[in-house]
Amino acid sequence: VDSTMTNVTNKNDPRSLNSRVFIGNLNTTIVNKTDIEVIFGKYGKIVGCSVHKGYAFVQYINERNARAAVAGENNRILAGQSLGESSFTFFSLGGTNPAPIKYS
Repeated sequence: VDSTMTNVTNKNDPRSLNSRVFIGNLNTTIVNKTDIEVIFGKYGKIVGCSVHKGYAFVQYINERNARAAVAGENNRILAGQSLGESSFTFFSLGGTNPAPIKYS
């Protein structure tokens, strides 16, 4: 786990939206931040990670890493919960108001 990683996954930074992954349906009573960093770190450099009750955000250094993570972890069973297509949202810039786009 990278010691330079932060908890910052700033939704207001338009440059980072296309490299952020939302992970829903997450059993956060069992899965913690370190688990997320280890699992998702194999897809590229994570610059930020925040875990909340039932979901998490992972901020990658680039869009390619974010896309790889979504493709690689789709349909994974993690702590008894399925991380299926509806569990991942890939954020992309789209006009003036960035909106989440489901990625499968």
